[in-house]
Amino acid sequence: MENFEQRQHGERAILVSVCVQLLDDLDAEEFRLLAQSAGAEILEHVSVQRQKPDPKFFIGSGKVEEIAELVRALDAELVIFDHSLSPAQERNLEKVLKCRVIDRTGLILDIFALRARTHEGKLQVELAQLKHLSTRLIRGFTGNLEQQKGGIGLRGPGESQLETDRRLIRVRITQLKDKLIKVQQTRLQGRAARQKAAIPTISLVGYTNAGKSTLFNILAKSDVYAADQLFATLDPTLRRLEWDGIGTVVLADTVGFVRNLQHDLVESFKATLEETLEATLLLHVVDSSSPNMPEQIEAVESVLKEIGADAPILHVYNKIDLSGDTAKITYKAPELPDRVYLSAHSGQGLDLLSQAVQQCLMGQLQQFDLVLKPAYGKLRTQLYTLNVIQSEHYDDEGDLHLSVCIAPHKLEQLIKQAHLPLDEIVGAKSFLFHRVLEEFESKQE
Repeated sequence: MENFEQRQHGERAILVSVCVQLLDDLDAEEFRLLAQSAGAEILEHVSVQRQKPDPKFFIGSGKVEEIAELVRALDAELVIFDHSLSPAQERNLEKVLKCRVIDRTGLILDIFALRARTHEGKLQVELAQLKHLSTRLIRGFTGNLEQQKGGIGLRGPGESQLETDRRLIRVRITQLKDKLIKVQQTRLQGRAARQKAAIPTISLVGYTNAGKSTLFNILAKSDVYAADQLFATLDPTLRRLEWDGIGTVVLADTVGFVRNLQHDLVESFKATLEETLEATLLLHVVDSSSPNMPEQIEAVESVLKEIGADAPILHVYNKIDLSGDTAKITYKAPELPDRVYLSAHSGQGLDLLSQAVQQCLMGQLQQFDLVLKPAYGKLRTQLYTLNVIQSEHYDDEGDLHLSVCIAPHKLEQLIKQAHLPLDEIVGAKSFLFHRVLEEFESKQE
């Protein structure tokens, strides 16, 4: 039997989509995009309907023979299934099809290997690949003895080679886990420093190709790789920036999600997703132009639930330039934003996103008229940095009158940090008096 294990990217591939009534229906177009993202040259896309998976081949033996004919006729090098296959099913299919067979998990891992750029990303990809490979070591070996797991009368070169490979994989997996723990400790130190400085973290999450990296680049004035393809960004990226009305925040871009993401893959990339777990606010970026938008939203929420993310979520409906929606904010409760409609590509609605994020983090925005003495220039500078000053003028005595739109909590924080006398800041004095009175009354109750 030919050794099918070592191939180059750009293989001539046949895709097989299987719709099983007991399992979730799959998105054929997304499957094609995944295969293209891995560099496959798609020769044929076969669709199969089944009541339940076949234990031996996952699909029926008749359909296997039909695909085998296609492999011979089209000189295909690879057959990709849009479902998870057991190791036994992969081996059985390869024996009949006479070419390499991979499942959805193997396909996604291959894309991850292509896109990983940072040290952490490469470690996580290698760990996930080795875990996946550890159950599939027999595949691709030549000779009868090498295909045996061993037993009385069957121990020989194959058993020795397989056990050696398994041991080497176990050792490497342990090494990778240790390295990832060190990376995690470094990340925890940085996160602890941000929390000590009371710097909020805003994490972008969403389905792959929803436009997270494009939005990230605009907000952070960064140059993270962004493209119209699945898993264009794999590694987590953090940027510190000044957000209007809020001040210093850390913006995090994370790996995109897909439907039917295997639990092992989620486990392997938990270090990447930790920024999501510790975020102050999640921006769930949604491709509003996708025909599969409800399923994509459900897939993201499922992964967030699996990793235990419980931060507040603001849904960002991106690509309104393609969907035809208008830029707007919708609320699920008074003063609590739920959705923002925008286009990261054209810039429509970005000002609304800033307003909604302020409301989510700081509370309802209010109008304040402040009077500042000439010596209070530091507070004015901070307000200008936040871009919350709407108008200003000086009176005859040289005092500065400011009209600002800001969350009460943030204004209170700035005044306390500047150690300014409240009785001389007219607007702030009135606001803080009512705030203290409300707190006193709530305690009495």
